[in-house]
Amino acid sequence: MKKLIASLSAGTLVLTAFTATTSAQAQAPTREPVAVGYGGAVSSVDPNATNIGLDVLRRGGNAVDAAVATAAALGVTEPYSAGIGGGGYFVYYNAKRHKVFTIDGRETAPATMPSDAFMNKATNQPYPFAQLVTSGVSIGVPGTLATWDSALKQWGSLSLGKALTPAADLADHGFVVDPTFRLQTLENKDRFAQVVPTAKLFLPNGDAPQVGSLFKNPELAATYKLIGQQGPSVFYRGPLAGEMAAVAQNPPKAPGATLPFFPGYLRASDLAAYGAIDRAPTKVRYDGLDVYGMAPSSSGGITMGEALNILQPLHLRELSTTQALHTYLEASALAFADRGAYIGDPAYVDVPQKELLSKGFGAERACQIDPQKAATKPVPAGSPDGKYSHCGKGSPVEQRRDTEGLSTTHLVTADKWGNVVSYTLTIEQTGGSGITVPGRGFLLNNELTDFSAVPDPKDPNIVEAGKRPRSSMSPTIVLRGGRPYIALGSPGGSTIITTVLQTLTNRLDRGMTLPQAIAAPRASQRNTPSVTAEQSFIDRYGAALAPYGHTFTPAGAPGSSAAEIGAVAALEFLPGGAILAAAEPTRRGGGAAGVVRER
Repeated sequence: MKKLIASLSAGTLVLTAFTATTSAQAQAPTREPVAVGYGGAVSSVDPNATNIGLDVLRRGGNAVDAAVATAAALGVTEPYSAGIGGGGYFVYYNAKRHKVFTIDGRETAPATMPSDAFMNKATNQPYPFAQLVTSGVSIGVPGTLATWDSALKQWGSLSLGKALTPAADLADHGFVVDPTFRLQTLENKDRFAQVVPTAKLFLPNGDAPQVGSLFKNPELAATYKLIGQQGPSVFYRGPLAGEMAAVAQNPPKAPGATLPFFPGYLRASDLAAYGAIDRAPTKVRYDGLDVYGMAPSSSGGITMGEALNILQPLHLRELSTTQALHTYLEASALAFADRGAYIGDPAYVDVPQKELLSKGFGAERACQIDPQKAATKPVPAGSPDGKYSHCGKGSPVEQRRDTEGLSTTHLVTADKWGNVVSYTLTIEQTGGSGITVPGRGFLLNNELTDFSAVPDPKDPNIVEAGKRPRSSMSPTIVLRGGRPYIALGSPGGSTIITTVLQTLTNRLDRGMTLPQAIAAPRASQRNTPSVTAEQSFIDRYGAALAPYGHTFTPAGAPGSSAAEIGAVAALEFLPGGAILAAAEPTRRGGGAAGVVRER
């Protein structure tokens, strides 16, 4: 559908995009969920985005250049999951330094946002979640563009403008609508129709774009070009900042709209004050491997790391399938109890990260697992105090409602020099806030609904001005002997943590290949009385796990996007220098994996 031409001029990579496709000729690119080869690799949920990343690599770009170009393309083809109106977490392995770095590009609450912003003062109860999502009050200060700029300046070889060029061209000339894009549009039709610029862009003639049609977004193309010419300052300090603040404060609702569209607190000054943060990654040892993840404000790295520490002394690989799944579910519940009790934005909360990731605490928590019986949920949180007995008792923890959206997207890239990126980005709910910036072609996030609605001072995730809401995004890089072995991640709200954990243990402990580990049925135990699971998991394992006391709730209605848990994109580095790139074979319509040069 699209090609990229590159030339080397004075040692600088120059990308020029062109198209020869008309709407009458539109053909969707092929989706290949598995590829093996050399010279670099890309895996994402979308073939257009993966192909753009591969072209960057083929023309001499590195893994960071390819990651930003792929992410920008996902902002075109996955606009309900990602884009410059949102945020995310970037994990990078630098081959020269043999070191992992991370960028926290999570959104922040505006400076004037009060802790009771989600509360109905007349009833002293939170407003319904559905009302908060599609409103200005849910919109946080976007961090995605700052993440791209920071990553390129620190480790890339392309300028931001050159990295955005292929995605701008894709937006200008269009992509072929697939069933997933149409389904996600229809699932959001009622609220999209109530926002004037959103209905204009995503509901032409009052309906979702038809499968097989060509969807163009020239407004987003122009926005990317503007940012490419003037830099991120036009977004954070220029006219775009004022426009985003204006629609957050006064959402452009359609006549007859029934949603309340609460006004938000976003101001241009909030955008001007925003900065992505370089953070040290989380790290745990698991069966001789170094597992690196994202530190708070994400809970992903700590929660998954703690779960691995719980599983380590229980030797998952020596257990039967049923015992291994029971143990995985119980370890997840314990780690989620501690997540809820202790993890929040470290600028506002004293997170006991070192103790939560310690082997002693993991062993103490592992002792709570009965190998024959599921614990009553919710289980108590542990005490990460540095004083660990063989089997320490937990303390009660209040179970709070999970409001993280199930959307988001993930990508992984690697280059011929050995650099690797694992990057998860999001606008939160599928479709974000539902509010499109007029004339700019992108949706704004609803990330602030990831905060707890009730301002309980004991809760580490309450709303506070300037704070980053707790996330579950879990971009992960695993090293073996100091070299990349596996890189992976997934969308899925709080199920991201369990999806990455289950995929990793499938590969490391249960004898599955990486493609098999990704395709396997999923279940997510987040310290709740019933386990959320795909119907395929319930059908295959439900009866065997019932004697342990596990009960299951289907993840969503059959045929809906919520029925699937996650959408993994991953890489595995094989002996001899080859790379195996893998994506979902069927979830979200199937992902797209590719390598620079096939084996």
